Amino acid sequence: MTKTVSDLASGKCKPCEGGVAPLQEQEIRNLLKQLDGWTHANGRIVKTYDFKNHYQAMAFVNAAAWISHREDHHPDVTVGYNRCRVEYMTHAINGLSENDFICAAKLDKLFEL
Repeated sequence: MTKTVSDLASGKCKPCEGGVAPLQEQEIRNLLKQLDGWTHANGRIVKTYDFKNHYQAMAFVNAAAWISHREDHHPDVTVGYNRCRVEYMTHAINGLSENDFICAAKLDKLFEL
């Protein structure tokens, strides 16, 4: 079954403490199609969000931190003056899980606000 961005954004991350295989390449490609502007590189999904100024970038980072805390799934974030680069991977499995795509979709919904 193909998920939509809405399905992903309304999903809830499942605890992952290892012991499961990372998503396969075809699964990654299918889920990536549901996201806007995310790329797959070095075992991670990555996106850079651009903002008008530093205040908007920092507001996004703080809201993203709140989402990450609620989902208990945390990205690597790099912040510049008016941009924010977000990278997701599931560290417990050293690869990608559906949790990464759920959180990416949630951040995209946040960015639309």
